[in-house]
Parts: sequence; C-alpha cells; structure tokens
Amino acid sequence: MLESMENLSTPFKRGKVKDVYEIGHDQLLFIFTDRVSAYDVVLPSTIPRKGEVLAKLAAFWFNNLNTPHHMVRLEDTNRMVVRKLKMIPVEAVVRGYLYGSLYERLTKSEISIPVEPILAAKLPEPYFDPTTKSDVKDEPVTMEQIEEEGWLDPAQLDAVRKKTVEIYNKMSLRAENAGFILADLKLEFGFDKQENIVLADSIGPDEFRLWPRADYSPGKTQESYDKQPIRDWLGKVGYKKTLDEARREGRHTPRPPDLPADLIQETSRRYIIAYERLTGLKL
Repeated sequence: MLESMENLSTPFKRGKVKDVYEIGHDQLLFIFTDRVSAYDVVLPSTIPRKGEVLAKLAAFWFNNLNTPHHMVRLEDTNRMVVRKLKMIPVEAVVRGYLYGSLYERLTKSEISIPVEPILAAKLPEPYFDPTTKSDVKDEPVTMEQIEEEGWLDPAQLDAVRKKTVEIYNKMSLRAENAGFILADLKLEFGFDKQENIVLADSIGPDEFRLWPRADYSPGKTQESYDKQPIRDWLGKVGYKKTLDEARREGRHTPRPPDLPADLIQETSRRYIIAYERLTGLKL
C-alpha cells in the first residue's frame, strides 16, 4: 500500500477530475476526485461518490476488456496506480449515435455523414471522431490533421482507430446486456517503452454517454446515466451560451453556477446505478 495522502507531494498534474502524482518506478498515482466538469470547465459543485465510481469502473474495464492497459492496481476507493506512458495527444472518440457535438456539426453542415439529421439516431456503423486534448476546449480533428501534426503515423493511427472501435463494440455489448445503450465513448492511449499502444486514463460516465434502452426514442433528448443531465441543466440556465460567447470573443471563462442540490443527488445516484448494472457489483 502507498503512503498516506498527507505525505504525497504536490500533484504534478491536476486534471479536471483527477489528480496525478509521481510515485517512482515509472509509476503514477491517480486520485479520482468528486469534481465534475462540463464543456471543459470544472464546476464549483462536486458529486458525492463520483471519484469512487470512476476509479472502480475504470478498473473493471481494464480487467475485462482483454486489451493492454496501464493499470497496475486499484488502491482504496478512489486511487489507482498506473504505469507511466508516453501519452498520445489525441482523444479517441467513437460515436454510435448522432448526438452532442456530432449532431450540432452535422446540422450546421460542418461535416458530411450519410445519415438523416435526426437527434439520437443510430449510426450505420461506429463513427471514429477524434479530438485534440486541451485544458481549454477539446476540438474535433481529422485523421489527416493528426498525421500532418506528426502525432501518429498512418499505421499507428489506424491501430488506434481499430482499437477504439473494438473496445466500443465490447463495451456496447456489455451495456446492452445491462439494459443500456452506449451512445459514444472517449478513450485515451499511450506508448509504453516498447512502443506498444496501450489503453490509458479512465473509462467511466465522464467518458461516455449511457442511455437506458427501455426509454430510447430517436428525435429527442435522451435520459442519461452519466453527466449529460448536468450539461443539459447548464444549457437551460444559459451558461453554455454565455461560455460559447466568451470563448468566441477571447474573454475569460465565466464562473459556472452552483448545481442545485437535487441535480447533484440525482447525478450521484445515476453514476452508482451505472456502475452496479454494468459490473454486476455493489458499490
């Protein structure tokens, strides 16, 4: 077991929802917190037990996806020891349904996909839709741009694409058996010392949209067992519009509003339900 948190040095990286510590031996310690972000902004409110769900669900996927990963072990409720990797500066996003930014870009004619622009419609096949990795705002990036920037060569990029879709399909089957639809998924990969492509970071409700299958109906906003209800609320109270305007005009990020207590409680409940149904384990 690791030393107590009081003896850990200052994290060398404070992410949106987790803190990362150097612990030697080419290993890192992830501490998954109850912080929550939306639209790439950390919110002032926290979600009880969220960090525990993210850590334990990530460990479950790493142990069950049958693909190389960086986890060494899970410690306590929200701490994970991982191997240090050379991280690929691209977020591997795959979408099975027309939703979120993909739907927005299609309706604005920013992209071309041979599908009717119906919100939440199932796509003919999983759509690989990578983004940049940014502390400000992740942006869509084409496969051509990834190669031009030198982030990945063609063979590496094809391997990441295939791994992403393969993992999405495995997770989708698990979700379906648990009564859910896995609408989309965001993964991160890195290179180990042998230049193997290794699954990394986290895999939980912060990285996917999860819809109850019984309530699914295309053409409308879907019920979600992830952080989508928080995004939806921020849209309703006008924060997303204010944030978008500030970003377009180059102004500082406006302070997000505090989340209402009932939304905090409901989000925590849904994260726990997602974990228990997907894993078959009690939290």
